[in-house]
Amino acid sequence: MAAGDPFYRSLDDLEQALDANARRMAQIKRRIAEIRRQRAAGRSYREIVEGAKGDLSVQLITEATQALDEVGARVRRTEALALYRDGMTMEEIAEKFGVTRQRVSALLRDAERESSRNGDRAQPPRSERAAARRG
Repeated sequence: MAAGDPFYRSLDDLEQALDANARRMAQIKRRIAEIRRQRAAGRSYREIVEGAKGDLSVQLITEATQALDEVGARVRRTEALALYRDGMTMEEIAEKFGVTRQRVSALLRDAERESSRNGDRAQPPRSERAAARRG
């Protein structure tokens, strides 16, 4: 099931991004402690930054937010598509997501485009499949 399920795959990607961000947050906390230690020793911020080894906190924060933005957008798109394919209306999805129906329409359009690029088999919503079977 997971192999052809874009939402399931996006959850895997989200989990990996969260793990990477946990490592970044640990680095940031170490960096904060180091900055405080050096400031207490009388060093200027300039001296601290110029002598820093590794990424600065601001770089790590940027990487963390970019990773979540990218993966989070994919999760939103694929979850909207999964819910739509399971028979929820755009209005129902919009209410659950706290967005407009027009935003859901755009998410679905982008998700369908991404799905077809990735070779995922598109399925109509369950309500449409059920109607086709009935008649």
